[in-house]
Amino acid sequence: MTTRAPLLARGAGGQGRARFVAVAGNIGAGKSTLTALLESKFGIRPFYEPNDANPYLTDFYGDMKRYAFHSQMYFLSAKFRAHLELARLLDSEPQTVFVQDRTIYEDAEIFAGTLHTRKILSDRDHATYERMYAAIRDTLPRPDLLIYLRCSLKGLKRRIKLRGRPEEQGMDTRYLKALDDAYESWFARYDLGPSLVIDTERLDYLENLVDRIDLVTKLDALLHRS
Repeated sequence: MTTRAPLLARGAGGQGRARFVAVAGNIGAGKSTLTALLESKFGIRPFYEPNDANPYLTDFYGDMKRYAFHSQMYFLSAKFRAHLELARLLDSEPQTVFVQDRTIYEDAEIFAGTLHTRKILSDRDHATYERMYAAIRDTLPRPDLLIYLRCSLKGLKRRIKLRGRPEEQGMDTRYLKALDDAYESWFARYDLGPSLVIDTERLDYLENLVDRIDLVTKLDALLHRS
């Protein structure tokens, strides 16, 4: 292993093969890119975050306070459906490994929580959201492995600009920073299973061969632990 691609595994001493892999990280951290790598290299079936399908997303970035509740409820319902479908597939296809691009925990505990903390989501709307989240959270399968992507604020902003999604270009830097702080706090207390941290600021896992070999070796050990 080289020191160019800092990877940190936590709590990876469990037995058995990981079948539900979750990729977590802030906007622009590289979740979809890593999910695509996991699909191409390991044949893991992906569940992509339904960004383009959210009918409130453009309105949300234009007027966060007005559309925060609508947008977050949409994401919560979409993630719930995805998790239910995943639970069904885990039962019906015991040999298949699945990867999810952003978890329902992030939607609720980071995004909705940050919007509430910043007074964008009202107390009443947040309480309603939390009741719905609490009702479904414990009914869902937990990830066998969480991969957390960490990146600097500067790096996130650069990637958001490069990927060019119109609704993201005017994003408030303070909002992005608040999300980043919330992610660090959330991951520090994450205890649902083994986890792996990837510093995507310095890790070019699609184009740099050395980084890719290091990453694939580490993932292979965790995905096929015995």
